[in-house]
Amino acid sequence: MQPDDFTVHIVDDEEALRKSLGFMLTVNGFGVRLHPTATAFSEIAQSLRNAVLVTDMRMPDMSGLDLVRKISSISPPIPSIIVTGHGDIPMAVEAMKAGAVDFIEKPFEEAVIIEAVRRAAEKLADSSAGTVSVDDIRSRIGSLSERERQILAAVVAGQPNKAIAFNLDISPRTVEVHRANVMMKMKARSLPELVRMSLTVSI
Repeated sequence: MQPDDFTVHIVDDEEALRKSLGFMLTVNGFGVRLHPTATAFSEIAQSLRNAVLVTDMRMPDMSGLDLVRKISSISPPIPSIIVTGHGDIPMAVEAMKAGAVDFIEKPFEEAVIIEAVRRAAEKLADSSAGTVSVDDIRSRIGSLSERERQILAAVVAGQPNKAIAFNLDISPRTVEVHRANVMMKMKARSLPELVRMSLTVSI
């Protein structure tokens, strides 16, 4: 789907950040609409078509996570990206379970948010190029060693490296090596993508 085929809706209670992100996406060719609150966006969400949501996590009226949960039943669905300055693995897992397409920590590079928006737009287009089949995911999981599967399960459960290392009686460095191997074998470009694939097959 081309940038002019959809609109990126930005929800952030901080005006300066909202306008900054909106300007950056606009100069990169995307159509953009700005919303000061999650409540304001949720009231019009049902009427939107070809929309992608980029929402801040922490807002006074409704969190980004609660917003994604609230609009998860809308048809057609609105692919959502959550942006936060206070990210961690459990929060990323919750975001993926709620239906977010991506979870991005601040500060982020311009290319990161642009790529996330493009991946979200692929959901709108139902592009096979952006979709991994369940059989493909199972095949990738089948390529993992027993230890790598343990690491994958722990990551999806939201455990940080130190906790995984303690529970498996290995060093944090060993956990990092296994995590890198898991990312490579699963062909995951990010932690949210890894979590999303794993949830698809109920790992």
